[in-house]
Amino acid sequence: MPIAATYSEEELVMLLKQQSRDAFNYLYRQYSAVLYGIVNKVVYDEQIAQDVLQEVFVKIWHNIPQYNPEKGRIYTWMINIARNAAIDKLRSKGEIMKSKIQTGEDVVNNVHVGMKTEQSTDTIGLKKIVSELKPEYQTIVNLAYFKGYTLDEISKTLEIPLGTVKTRMRSAINLLRQKFNN
Repeated sequence: MPIAATYSEEELVMLLKQQSRDAFNYLYRQYSAVLYGIVNKVVYDEQIAQDVLQEVFVKIWHNIPQYNPEKGRIYTWMINIARNAAIDKLRSKGEIMKSKIQTGEDVVNNVHVGMKTEQSTDTIGLKKIVSELKPEYQTIVNLAYFKGYTLDEISKTLEIPLGTVKTRMRSAINLLRQKFNN
C-alpha cells in the first residue's frame, strides 16, 4: 500500500499554483471536512451544503494563482472562500432572513460529526473564546460571521436598535482581540 504524500504549506501552495492534481487531491482530503463544517453552519440543507463545497473547491482551484501567503495562511484563505460561498448561496436564494436563528450557545456548541478534530476551527480555540463572551455578544458574532448578516439585518432580526448592535459588535470584537492576543 503506497504511503500518502504529505506537504508543507509552502510546498502545497507551490504545487497547487502549478495545477498539480495530486496536491489538489491532498488538499481535498485534508480540508474538505472542515470546509464542509463551515458551509454547513451557514447552509443547513445538506445537499445544498455539499453543492457549495464543490463550488468552493472549484473556486480554490481557479483562484489559487491569486493566493498571497504574505496575507495569511492558505487555511484561512480557504475558510473565507467557503464562508463567502455559503453566504452567497443563501443570499442568492433569498433565504438569509428566513434561515433558522440559533442562539450563540447552539452555534458555538454545534460541531459537525464528520469533521476531523485536528481540522476543526476549534483547534485555534475559537469555540472556547466565543463561548466566554456574553450571550448577546455570541449571538451577534455568530449571526454576522457564520450567517453573513449585516448589522442592519441583525438589528431587524433581533428587534434591537442598530446602535445597540454596533456597540455590541465592537465590544465583542475588542474582547476577541484581547483573548487572541493573550
